[in-house]
Amino acid sequence: MLPGWAITTLWGSLLAAISVLAVVKLDLSAQICLSFSVLGTMILLRHTARLERTRMFFLLCSVFLTLRYLYWRTTATLGYNGLADFIFMMLLYGAELYGIVVAMLGLFVNSQPLQRAPVPLVTDGGKLPRVDVFIPTYNEPPELLEVTLRAALDMRYPRRLLNVYLLDDGGTRQKLSQQDAGKAAEAQARANALQAMASRHGGLYLARDRNEHAKAGNINAALSCTDGELIVIFDADHVPTADFLEKTVGYFQCDEELYLVQTPHFFINPDPLEKNLGMFGRMPPENEMFYSVIQRGLDFWNASFFCGSAAVLRRRCLEEIGGIAGSSITEDAETALMLHARGYRSLYVNEALISGLQPETFSSFIVQRARWAQGMIQLFLLRNPLRLKGLSLAQRLCYFSNSFFWFFCYARLVFLFAPVMYLVFGLQFYNATIPEFFAYGFPQMIAAILASDFLFGRYRWTLISEVYELLQSMFSLRAVLSVMLRPRAPSFKVTPKGEQIEEDSISELAGPFYLAYVLMLLGAAVGVWKLLDGFPHRDVIVSALGWCGLNLVQLNACIGVLYERKQRRSVPRVPANLDATLNVPPISGEAGTQRAFACRVLDMSAGGLKLLVPEAEQTDVPCNGTATLEVFNVALDRVSHVPLTIRNTFSAGNGGVAVGAQFADDSVGGLSEQVALVFGDSGRWRDFRESRNRRVGILRSLGIVVSLGTVHAFAHYRGFWTGMLQFAARPWRMASNTVISFRSIQKKHT
Repeated sequence: MLPGWAITTLWGSLLAAISVLAVVKLDLSAQICLSFSVLGTMILLRHTARLERTRMFFLLCSVFLTLRYLYWRTTATLGYNGLADFIFMMLLYGAELYGIVVAMLGLFVNSQPLQRAPVPLVTDGGKLPRVDVFIPTYNEPPELLEVTLRAALDMRYPRRLLNVYLLDDGGTRQKLSQQDAGKAAEAQARANALQAMASRHGGLYLARDRNEHAKAGNINAALSCTDGELIVIFDADHVPTADFLEKTVGYFQCDEELYLVQTPHFFINPDPLEKNLGMFGRMPPENEMFYSVIQRGLDFWNASFFCGSAAVLRRRCLEEIGGIAGSSITEDAETALMLHARGYRSLYVNEALISGLQPETFSSFIVQRARWAQGMIQLFLLRNPLRLKGLSLAQRLCYFSNSFFWFFCYARLVFLFAPVMYLVFGLQFYNATIPEFFAYGFPQMIAAILASDFLFGRYRWTLISEVYELLQSMFSLRAVLSVMLRPRAPSFKVTPKGEQIEEDSISELAGPFYLAYVLMLLGAAVGVWKLLDGFPHRDVIVSALGWCGLNLVQLNACIGVLYERKQRRSVPRVPANLDATLNVPPISGEAGTQRAFACRVLDMSAGGLKLLVPEAEQTDVPCNGTATLEVFNVALDRVSHVPLTIRNTFSAGNGGVAVGAQFADDSVGGLSEQVALVFGDSGRWRDFRESRNRRVGILRSLGIVVSLGTVHAFAHYRGFWTGMLQFAARPWRMASNTVISFRSIQKKHT
């Protein structure tokens, strides 16, 4: 593989040559032949075994068709047809420019994704550095924190060189002495509970005086009173595996200029789209494209950046810039940018070494994504990577790509409403014939889809990104505009985690999508009427109707996501496949020794597990009884004997008994054993991750989005009309109840 500077030079040279070819004037027939020849070449390469060897050529074919389209779009399709037409024409042209810039940057960033070879930990010769683990917390429940704290303390590393700190921003002096006596007492009780918990497990509790600069300020306060050479940061819900330090610290031992080792954020619960569309575990999760491809692409250019958690940083480097940066609310990426500008190196290890939680509800999801959008745009406005001294050209482009991406909300909404603006309002904003679009636009669009599927198809299916972005765009546009007007105004907002939903319900944020759906149906109806009534430009009307149809497919999926499915578990269970033995005491009143049943562990959570006992009857396994699970604990490399309380048993259907059990030992040793069993084995996360990351192809992906959107949108509308009918019936019920009550009172007094 060529070094980064050589690839950058090659990209620049090839881009210059392609740009010259892109502006060569051809007649329409020649352009059609050229475009479809290049597109045909890409399709042929995509179905050959030589695709990886011709990676650069394949991507450059897409670049050529994109630049060819851009030149034609700029020189041949822009014109003045009236003020309203001109305004929307420029809005659409700006959205297309955004998409082209993001696509080109994406091709560059991900042209040579790097797969790091493991570097083992050197344990002899006194080379092991001291490690401080920081777990920042603000308002997370103690039971969630206890699991993370216990797992961090149980990481395989010499105990004398490892300190684990609970950084409690909910227990600051400012919080404990606030004027509201009730809130102060609540904060004091929580602080006391966390102090006792940290002491009980062997961790250390830290709280600062004032809540300043959110998470960044919390970490910086801890930096000032600790002294470990390396700093490990875990979010409150990010539970590390036992081998986290074994697989990360070794890189620091052989590179003194390394400031960061970042690992993926791996989640064991579904996000709102996966949950509400019933796709968790059946398709790649949204974040996998970033952590499996983009971070590896950034790593090749020495631009992989800090993601706020699941990372190891060198204290000396952090202290050079005054600790974690705090100018933006994405303090992690800003810190990475400042250290890259000082010439330090980062690297990315693509192995899931933590398990975390995603927002459970759509509203929480939007809170999180709006913060990310505002923070990355703050980064661009306040620390402009294109002008910051010390960065290489490739690093500038990488950081610009990371921040510029978050303007997708503008482009998505323009593309959503464009066909309606033509069909309903008759705006002329794309001055081209269908044959011209077929010669320039259509090949570029297909080439972009092929390139995206080549780079990300295993980790992000076609049209899924569009649905995720459309879901966010309705709300993040306002957040983006506000930060552009007042770059320093946004404040850090903690993402709610561990929420429960008692019943299926419609999200309170569904309103804008209803409006968009009605407008799209209106556009389609007007388009059909114009076709039937013989309006001119029938080919353009048909194209706009097709565009409307595609938007309706995406909106259907969005509507399906906005029907929140119930979730009564506060802790998620994840699949397992472990051989074990269930030891059950003898039946009450009968003499004998305990009975042992061979079983399989089907899933596990922080609170318990589910077993399948093939050779048993329901009467053999007492409900609400006690038992002991004997299972090999990979993280501890030995057999664990885990006390259980059996909560329910039921027939497994094909013989045997399914058993739901709760962990029964809440001692420090018992919790350590349980956390290691459930969360400590990184191999389980690797297998689970690989089982979800699979390629299904472009057409099948489109079919999945269409079918899921249709099914779940129907459920949403059914729930909507049921609610409306119940609401309409409420006044009649209230009147009836009033009459009944009045008569009862009359009868009583009579």
